[in-house]
Amino acid sequence: MTIKDAQQAVDKWIKDYGVRYFSELTNMACLTEEVGELARVIARTYGEQSFKTGENADLGEEMADVLWVLLCLANQTGIDLTEELKKSFDKKTRRDKNRHKDNPKLK
Repeated sequence: MTIKDAQQAVDKWIKDYGVRYFSELTNMACLTEEVGELARVIARTYGEQSFKTGENADLGEEMADVLWVLLCLANQTGIDLTEELKKSFDKKTRRDKNRHKDNPKLK
């Protein structure tokens, strides 16, 4: 599935099952919530915190939830994430093509 396919699939799901998109502000709050849930799993999986008894630890599910809400926001604001990601690669390549290779902290 491409990013474009994912945006279209989310849009179809919203139209078929979700009635309508939540407002952009509500979806931003939802995105923040989902990132927090992802952070919780990462902190407990890779950090010093431990899971509570019975706590769900599905890292992939949390990442997918973040992506879902981001795709919703892109759709409702008219953003083509494929094009924006291409621009981001170009920007990072121009800006950082030697930065990380020349960073002694990464050697």
